[in-house]
Amino acid sequence: MFSSLWYSARLRAWAAQAALVAGVVLFVSWIAGNTATNLAERGIRTGFDYLWRPARFPISESVVTYNPSDSFFWAYVVGLANTLWLSVIAIVLATVLGLFVGLARRSSHPFLSRLAGIYVTTLRNIPLIVQLLCWYGVATSLFPAPREALQPLPGLYLSIRGVYAPSLTLAPTGAFFLMSCTLLFIAAMVAAWRYPRPSSIRRPWLLFITTAAWAVVSVALFKALGTPVGLEFPELKGLNFRGGTTLSPEFAAIILGLTIYTSAFVGEIIRGGIEAVNKGQWEGARALGLSERRIMFKVVLPQALRIIVPPLTTQYLSTVKNTTLAVAVGYPELGLVVNTVINQTGQAIESIMVMLGVFLTISLSVAVFMNWYNARVALVVR
Repeated sequence: MFSSLWYSARLRAWAAQAALVAGVVLFVSWIAGNTATNLAERGIRTGFDYLWRPARFPISESVVTYNPSDSFFWAYVVGLANTLWLSVIAIVLATVLGLFVGLARRSSHPFLSRLAGIYVTTLRNIPLIVQLLCWYGVATSLFPAPREALQPLPGLYLSIRGVYAPSLTLAPTGAFFLMSCTLLFIAAMVAAWRYPRPSSIRRPWLLFITTAAWAVVSVALFKALGTPVGLEFPELKGLNFRGGTTLSPEFAAIILGLTIYTSAFVGEIIRGGIEAVNKGQWEGARALGLSERRIMFKVVLPQALRIIVPPLTTQYLSTVKNTTLAVAVGYPELGLVVNTVINQTGQAIESIMVMLGVFLTISLSVAVFMNWYNARVALVVR
């Protein structure tokens, strides 16, 4: 019996796995114990009780409401919200711009194709942090001081401290008005595209009619609710503007840098996916009399998605992780907040663990969603 167990390949495989797991557990335990001993010798406190103490430091920009009297935990939440906001905007804008770049690379127009090639080659070979610093320098030196701010449109001011624009103010009925307008617009678009139309009315005209009807109903609802939505205009008070909404140079620099840098990679991914589609698909669609635009968006691009999505997932994950470079231009994303918390509390290990856990969760969430979408568009081999 013992000889049969000894020569069992399955048993040896399980034993090797168990030994590997035990080794990893022992190694992690040794690191944890050694770290705890060294921290105790230096009198450094450990634990996560600091999360509920007042942070007592400002955060220049935040998607959610923040006050220095809030806890360190809420400061982390603010940094996380800023990171997610950056990631979503950069991914959406880079995908749209990358689609145009990829299509331009395939254009039969020689100037457009070469211009797109120069765009991709240049941006992919310049480090992202250099591009961020370049855009930050442009954003902080292109415009004048607030007192001499440029005003291209009424209520819009461009200064060295950022872009100031009117912001929406909601009355008690404002949320109801915005939700109603959104639902009505969705219903109008669905009615225009999904339901049968008279043969005498062309689709663009039907869209125009439904949009006009939606606008009339929205204006009537606006008047019936008694101005549920208003505008707050920025005003120059002292050395800076007050009121309205602000687009800071730091936010502009990180969004421009991330979008433009990522779009070069996305463009090449899309171009490669389109090139991988068999030429017979193009020829068959042309034989049916389809236009080039319909061939691209109805025939070729859906097939190219099966090739585009896997590398695009990797690029999206890189974009999320690249948001940590916002610290170079001073935008308060999670990395900058974590650095500030470490300086305030000395809880370096705990803060780094929080940051690692947050980015791991975000990256895994993006990967799960993209893998689900990839399974939806993939060919099923039976």
